[in-house]
Amino acid sequence: MTDGVDNSKRRFLTVAATTAVASVGAVGAAVPFIASWNPSARAKAAGAPVEADFSKLQAGQMMRVEWRGKPVWIVRRTEQNLTDLASLTDSLRDPASAVASQQPGYAVNEARSIKPEISVLVGICTHLGCSPTYRPELAPADLGEKWRGGFFCPCHGSRFDMAGRVYKNVPAPTNLEVPPHMYLSETRVIIGVDEGAA
Repeated sequence: MTDGVDNSKRRFLTVAATTAVASVGAVGAAVPFIASWNPSARAKAAGAPVEADFSKLQAGQMMRVEWRGKPVWIVRRTEQNLTDLASLTDSLRDPASAVASQQPGYAVNEARSIKPEISVLVGICTHLGCSPTYRPELAPADLGEKWRGGFFCPCHGSRFDMAGRVYKNVPAPTNLEVPPHMYLSETRVIIGVDEGAA
């Protein structure tokens, strides 16, 4: 019954057909698997830049926005706040913002900002991740007569000045982070992108 049948051709065709079907199946399984590695729309939105309009922010006031699941503070500093920044240098651990990872290059200055009167900071303590409270008042009883306004972490007592620079002898090792940001107008800022990344 096998007269005239070439078994080698039959084996070849069987192997070729099986390989083709297996390859199509592998690609069919790989495409959804690899697609699952892409971030969801929700994840993309969570990491997206955030715009903030601070036109109603008065001198000495702070507003909060959320960027990448983190609180970001926008503070309109007073003239007194800006004057006080220079007087605190000897009390600070990193007054010159030497830890490069804590701010973009354009924020390596005394005010740690693009516009001296506007501060943009990630509101997470660099010690253990608590959120400090905004304490703009001068010399309150609980913080002492040398307090010139800034941020106080109630978890472990870390203190930061109005530029987010950390004081000496507190648990926090570094200044508060300045996120990448740029101004879209005089009163609008976008957080999460800057001119260098645009």
